[in-house]
Amino acid sequence: MAGKENVLEKLRQLIFALPETSEKISHGSPTFWGGKKTFASFHVDHHGDGRVAVWCKLPPGMQEGLVEQDSEIFFVPPYVGPSGWVGIRVDRDVDWGMLAGLLEEGYRIVAPKRALAQLDS
Repeated sequence: MAGKENVLEKLRQLIFALPETSEKISHGSPTFWGGKKTFASFHVDHHGDGRVAVWCKLPPGMQEGLVEQDSEIFFVPPYVGPSGWVGIRVDRDVDWGMLAGLLEEGYRIVAPKRALAQLDS
């Protein structure tokens, strides 16, 4: 895997391609917003878990299927996991197309209607 700085830069490229996104540090981690709501965050060794991962908001039911499909890549993150967020390990071989799709799914949940209209045009 490339260094965590390179992974974060690639993650930023994917997210900032979506309209009305921004980044702020929240709880010590880069956190990404669609309008006024969060939909993703980047974590390195969160509380000693040994992972480099993106936590992403997902529609109801998606988290369970992904974790069941591949628990080496997907996991239920602390705090936000009960709300359907999924952790996606990026310290392994990353399928950037898949990650981009999941990020867009999370973004669509929180983005303002005008941003979604811009994305879909």
